Amino acid sequence: MPNQKPLSHRLAPLALTGVAVVWGAAFVIMKDAIKTQPILDFLGTRFLIAALVMVAARPSVIKAMRGPILWQGATLGLLLGTAYFTQTVGLKLTTAAIAGFITGLYVVLVPLLIWLFMKRHISGRAWIGVTAATAGLGFISINPVGFQFEWPQLWLVVCAFFFALHIVGLAKWSPGQNAYALTMLQLGVMGIGFSAWAVAGGYHAPVGLPGWGAILFTAVFSTAIAFFVQTWAQGIMDSSRVAILLTSETLFTAIMAVAVGQEVLQGKTIIGGLLILAAMLIVEWPGKRAAAPEIALESMPR
Repeated sequence: MPNQKPLSHRLAPLALTGVAVVWGAAFVIMKDAIKTQPILDFLGTRFLIAALVMVAARPSVIKAMRGPILWQGATLGLLLGTAYFTQTVGLKLTTAAIAGFITGLYVVLVPLLIWLFMKRHISGRAWIGVTAATAGLGFISINPVGFQFEWPQLWLVVCAFFFALHIVGLAKWSPGQNAYALTMLQLGVMGIGFSAWAVAGGYHAPVGLPGWGAILFTAVFSTAIAFFVQTWAQGIMDSSRVAILLTSETLFTAIMAVAVGQEVLQGKTIIGGLLILAAMLIVEWPGKRAAAPEIALESMPR
């Protein structure tokens, strides 16, 4: 069919949705694991193992670590590591529901940062999707009464900002780059940083089979594979679409938490889920120009 999008461009949204599913499952699996292991120790072990798994699976990646990819991967790793650290602090100072909502506001910050730093036009469809996704996050995460903003929650605002910066950074550097090496460098920087911090404070290893099971699942599936997919997909997709698709992590977390009995299904969860699904459909539904090829990678915000 003439002007049909390449297969990779059509598979990328499905792959990112798969990442959101895996991250949703990881959140449920981690809930018990981080009760027996400090969060920084968990993160250090998770990211270090993920980086080592990537090197073991493809040792030739070491040869690709030269030139601009070194400082690009290190910078992205620092951005993502800062996001995880500030999220950890925020989680200690507020409820998980509020933390999830404020963190998820990166979906709003991404198009704003793209417009501010990269001078890229954001389509009306993308802004409608952002609005629907944000509303969905609110329904799923926030209780209808008792919410008020407190100063310690600024940690989570900073977290959302750095998650957004990481997405925008990938928008700038991932097109045309070795996605595997770029991913491994990010994870290596975070693994070394968090592990050093954990060792300095007295490292605690995962406890028992559940603890190691959670570490291995998150390291392999929700870190090594998931971040590789994100890095690859951001080389061929608009960043606002990426942010909206990844926001569905909150929906899948709620679904799985209900399925395993950690949460009770509520009407607001259903409404929030429908809004997030609507946001995904809004940005992914073929429009009049759907048959046209993607714009050149070097001109894409991602």
